[in-house]
Amino acid sequence: MRNMRRLPFGVLLVLVIIGFGTGPSTAQSRAHVYLLRGLMNIFSLGMDSLATEIQRRGIYATVHNYSEWQSLADHAAAAYRAGKEGPIIIIGHSLGGDAVMEMSAYLGRKVIPGALAVPFDAKQSYAAPSNVGRVLNLTHQGYGYMSRGPGFQGSLANIDVSRDSSIDHLNIDKSPRLHGQVLAAVVAAVGKGDRTDSAKDGTSAQTPAKPANADTQSEPAKQ
Repeated sequence: MRNMRRLPFGVLLVLVIIGFGTGPSTAQSRAHVYLLRGLMNIFSLGMDSLATEIQRRGIYATVHNYSEWQSLADHAAAAYRAGKEGPIIIIGHSLGGDAVMEMSAYLGRKVIPGALAVPFDAKQSYAAPSNVGRVLNLTHQGYGYMSRGPGFQGSLANIDVSRDSSIDHLNIDKSPRLHGQVLAAVVAAVGKGDRTDSAKDGTSAQTPAKPANADTQSEPAKQ
């Protein structure tokens, strides 16, 4: 302490600024991509390879079983409010796809925005909640179809891949082509840096709504 008093005032000022700059209050929030596997935690390993692709882009991504969605949402909400996490992105396959929509809606009830929700072949159909900026639903006939819920003003696309015979329910989560689409959507969502404070009034920053007839798209059969 005695030696500190001998330092020039300018040096002391720099040391104080550095000390404050490394404190937890200045920590930047980071995007978090939650990837949710489906039944028995072994049939959705495409979530693992997709997580690796996302991480290679320098984006934080973690893989979990779909049954953890509520505790993950509680963690995400707390981290978002603390300024540690955002934008929040949720991706899942099969039952993990259902969990994507359930987790998104649960975050909405906590008034936490979700930047992007991507179900792969969800078992059930859901209404997109108003807190989500974009829903990209990759699906087959007979699997989940997403509609616009009350107050939803974001971008919604149901991409039906039924005509592509190379993709079925067990490998849709592993399709390199679909991974490319999802990776582009993730990068776009992170690029927006959507940590909007408008969530305080139950809304989030969202892209303009598409016409209703643009929500469903059928992909051409693979040649």
